Amino acid sequence: MRPHRAPAATRTAASAVAALTLLSGCGTAGGLKSAGDAPSAVEPKGLWPELPPASSAPYDYGEGETARIPGIRVTGGDVRRLDPVTVAQAGLKAKTDRDSGLDELPDSTVRQIEACRTAPDDCPVLPPYYRDLTGDGRDELVLGIRMPDQQLAVRVYMPDGGGLTRIMSTYDAVISVELAGRDLIMRAPSVIPGYEYRTAWSWDDRQRAMLPTRDEILRTPEHRKAPRPGRTPTGTSAPTPSAGTTASPGTSTPSDSAAGTR
Repeated sequence: MRPHRAPAATRTAASAVAALTLLSGCGTAGGLKSAGDAPSAVEPKGLWPELPPASSAPYDYGEGETARIPGIRVTGGDVRRLDPVTVAQAGLKAKTDRDSGLDELPDSTVRQIEACRTAPDDCPVLPPYYRDLTGDGRDELVLGIRMPDQQLAVRVYMPDGGGLTRIMSTYDAVISVELAGRDLIMRAPSVIPGYEYRTAWSWDDRQRAMLPTRDEILRTPEHRKAPRPGRTPTGTSAPTPSAGTTASPGTSTPSDSAAGTR
């Protein structure tokens, strides 16, 4: 037997009552409220328009500099098969596509890299990390090399045409190095107490290199304004440990783990 259905007129009246009930509840607690007037948009104001634009950079930051690593073959495009010490040693002979000077290592560090096989305890090459930073579905190799004065050289290598190409090379006195999505983020201390520099390096397909796409000076996590009790500020994340050498464990997936630690 079919289920009983109310007459059409009764259904229409019931719907009208329900609609009136919903409309009358809009002004009650939990309903929509005005957030006030939206601020007016203000267009940017250009200063000193008579000044001619600069035609060249004042200094070479090292961005976009790449180098083919000689003697390295990447079987199947899998950089996990590579020995990081072998890559670091081969990189000492690499020729960059331009000379910024930022790819050079101190003589003492070069000697330590060359002696990694005979003096492994003094080898400055840190365990590698892996992450697809270019978005091509293959992992890149991320290497850290300890330098004097608590500085760290950070280099990223991409499998390319059966070989290996260095797509990022920089160094700094870092607080930490982190992998976040397809960005490599370096935190460095500032001369201003309570502040730090944070630079995000991202792959640029046109330049075929990692570029410093965001360079900021921010308050250090311990000096940021504490949130109100019971509330979590939006757009923030928990402070990461200041490892100073390798990617933060809290930002890595199992595929990003350093060799020998999985």
